Order: sequence, then C-alpha cells, then structure tokens
Amino acid sequence: MAKNKSIRRISNKKRGRPKVRFSIWGLLLIFVLSFATCFVLYMVAANYNDDFFSEEFDKVVIEEKNGKNSSDSNKNSSSSDTEDSSINTITNPISQSEAKEPSYLSECCLVTDSTLQDMGKYSELKDIISSPELSAANCNNVTIESSYGAKTAYEIIQIKKPETIYVMLGSDIGTSSVDDMISSYTELIKNARGYLPNSNIYIMQLPPVRDDDPVVTNSDINEFNTKLLTLANTNNVYCIDINTALKGVDGKISEEFRDAETGMLTESAYKTIADYILCHTV
Repeated sequence: MAKNKSIRRISNKKRGRPKVRFSIWGLLLIFVLSFATCFVLYMVAANYNDDFFSEEFDKVVIEEKNGKNSSDSNKNSSSSDTEDSSINTITNPISQSEAKEPSYLSECCLVTDSTLQDMGKYSELKDIISSPELSAANCNNVTIESSYGAKTAYEIIQIKKPETIYVMLGSDIGTSSVDDMISSYTELIKNARGYLPNSNIYIMQLPPVRDDDPVVTNSDINEFNTKLLTLANTNNVYCIDINTALKGVDGKISEEFRDAETGMLTESAYKTIADYILCHTV
C-alpha cells in the first residue's frame, strides 16, 4: 500500500517580511543623538570664537532693522530728534551777532502799541502795525485802521504774511493785570506762530523807566520782561533784550533816551533800538 505524502506549502507572505522592523524608540534615539551632536558642535564653536554670540545677535538686529517695525521706530526717532533739535536751537535772549545792513529793517514788520509808535520816523522799519488803543491785554480784540480796513493785529498779520515779525507790547503795564497781559500776548504769538510757521518772530522786552514814573517801576518792568522771556522759550520764538540796550549805569533808562517832559523815547533811543535789532538776529 502506497504511503500518502503530505505537501507543505510555504507561504509567500512569510518570505516577503522585511528583515528590519520599524521602532519608534530607535527614531527617538537618533533624534536625541543628532541634537546632542549639534549642541556640542555649537558650544565648541562658541568656545573657540570669543565674538561668536555678539556676531549672532548682530545678525538678528540687522534683520530687524529691515523690518516694518524697525523702520517705523527709526522714523519716529528721527522725527523726535528733529523736533528736539528745533527746540534746542533757540537760546534766549538772542546774543550779539554780525550786524545786518539797515535795509534788513525794511523787510520786517513791527507790532507795537504807543511804546514804539515813532519807530518808523527814525529807522528803516516802516511796516508797522500800531494803534494808541492797542496794548498787551487787548491785542487780540482791538481793531486797527489800516489799508485793509479795521482789523485786529493778527488779522493784518494774516494778510501781510511777513517773513520777520517784531512785537513790543506793554504800554498798559501798571494798569492791567500782568496775568491778563501775558495771556493775551501768548495767544497772539501762538496764532502768529501757527499761521506763519516759517517766519521769524521776535518778542522785544520793554525798556526801563525812571523813578519819577507815576504808574510803573523797574521792578514791574523786570517782572514782565522775565515772563516775556518764558513766553518766548515756551513758544519757540526769539526774544531780544531791548531793556539792556537802553539801560544806564544806575539801572534806569538813560536820560538821553527819554524825553524829560513827555516821558516818551527820544530819537537817540529809537536809533539805538534799531542798531540793537540789526546786531541781534539769527
């Protein structure tokens, strides 16, 4: 009787299995080893190069400068520097400078009350906005008769648009409140500064007086002039010390600059003021 032979078939699946099995732990080990290797190389490079870290951070800074935020920051910084520079360029009162030609005055405009009402008679400064009724306290309200009609000092300034403006107001010192005078004065200067940002504006301090003045003393004048200096500094305009130009050795106005009968300024005083202006410009 013949024996039955059993035949075993070898599955193809068994033969097709990969020899290397995937292991998550092996992959993690490779990652850790790679990271450790890079870290060691990084530290070795840092130890051999003293400027390694500074060079790396410098690169980051350079990249940030090319970014939008850095650009905006630079613009803001530049703008701030410009504003600070503009403010800091004025040192008041203005110191003596090289004298300008007398014709310089013909290009200037003067706003004044009765204090310098005759300036046009004794100098080349002919463009004058003035009125006997004008004063520091009411300089924004009083209208002045002009070729443009009855207008305030500021309205005339708006029409004329002068490149250089000199202002001396204060005939009402001793009769008006100093706070009211400075408040109105400040309003006028701010308006002129805002409307004519490129014009040169000079505030002129008041001249001294003699002891026989029935209304005002030199202490009053000095207090007001100090406030004018602060006004000029605060509003970024110029201030010139006319007071010193007319002061005698006794600290009062020199007799040659004052008419003994009327108490008004003399021709010599006006010419001295004109010369002082020409030697104190920017």
